[in-house]
This record gives sequence, C-alpha cells and structure tokens, in this order.
Amino acid sequence: MGKIIVIEGSDGAGKTTQLGLLCEALENMGREYRRLEFPCYSLETSALVRMYLDGKFGKSADSVNAYAASSFFAVDRIGSYLSDWKKDYESDKILLSGRYNTSNAIHQGAKLPESEREAFFSWLFDYEYNLLKLPKPDIVIFLDLLPEIAEKNITSRGEKTDIHEKDREYLRRCYECASEAARALGWVTISCAEEGEMLSRERIHEKVMASVKPVISQKGE
Repeated sequence: MGKIIVIEGSDGAGKTTQLGLLCEALENMGREYRRLEFPCYSLETSALVRMYLDGKFGKSADSVNAYAASSFFAVDRIGSYLSDWKKDYESDKILLSGRYNTSNAIHQGAKLPESEREAFFSWLFDYEYNLLKLPKPDIVIFLDLLPEIAEKNITSRGEKTDIHEKDREYLRRCYECASEAARALGWVTISCAEEGEMLSRERIHEKVMASVKPVISQKGE
C-alpha cells in the first residue's frame, strides 16, 4: 500500500505552501507521489461541500451542525477515493494532502463545547475509517500558528473567503480545537512562529521534512 501524509492547521497556517515544498522535495528525491486536494472541487462528490462553504445552508459556519457538515466532507472524500485515487493508494505511491478528515476534527469540532469533542473525535474517525473504509494517514502534521498571525496571512492573500475564513472568532475556536486534537490524536506538532513572528517557509519545511523522513523512507506494505 501507499503512504498518506497529511499537513493540517487552521486557515492561514501555510498548509498549501508546505505541501508544495514537500512535493518538490519528493520530486527531487525521485519518489513517486500524488498530491490530493480536499475538497475535490473538480468532482461532483463535492456538491454539498460547495453549497455549505458558499453559505447556501446559512451564512455562518455554525448554521450546520458538526455532524451534518462532517458528513458532507466525508461523502466527498470517500467518493473521490473510490472513483479517483484508490488505485494510487493501492500502489506504492506517496499521497500528500493539505486536508483530510482531520480537518473535520478541527473545523467541525470547533462548533462543539470542549466537553463534547472527545466523543466527536471518536465518532468521526470510526465513521470514516471503520464504516466508510477510508484509508488512515500514516502521519498527520499540525502546523501550529497563533490565530492573530494566521489572520494576517489570510488578509494578505486578498482572495475570496468562505464562511469559515470570514469568521475570525470561529477561526480562534478552530485553533483551540486543533491544538486539542493534535494532543489527543497523536499528530506531530510543528511550531511555525517564534517571538510572535512567522518563521520562513524554508525553516518550516526543514521541520516538516525531518518529521516525514521515517514515513517516506519506508517501502509500501
């Protein structure tokens, strides 16, 4: 089987940048890989996700409860797996993703009181891994960046924002939930700032490479 590497973090933490640098590194190493994108906007499987993020079910993230919204993303993931990237996983390819069901743990778990999150995490991963049979990642890297720095990054991009990115208070809850999930679920946490300033993309990449080295050095099983 292939290996799945997931880079997680709240919006603005630099997932896309680090995913791109990791792809370049694997290419230079001559390793066969595939970059996955979630949600899969190019596929029909993402229809409910697009409606949700565009605000068709309500103008705030809290308009749709954590379990319902998680189901939208789960349908997109399992649909894309069965129709698109299952063959890559069943080969010896390395699969890289900047989001996975771990994003549900962050963005949907943030809608719940802290006392309910552990039960939500258990439901989420049992649902997708055991019931839907979605492959488990071999490593999840959490890019740890304080919300105030991440918010500046989102603003500086100047791109259209979805209902998650527009809600700054919600983003702060996502950061708290992500930190909790990383501790509870055994993710590798990488600090992306020092003394209130974001580290260079190259320095963060060095940390990412050190973390994934044991995974990319393994042969498919």
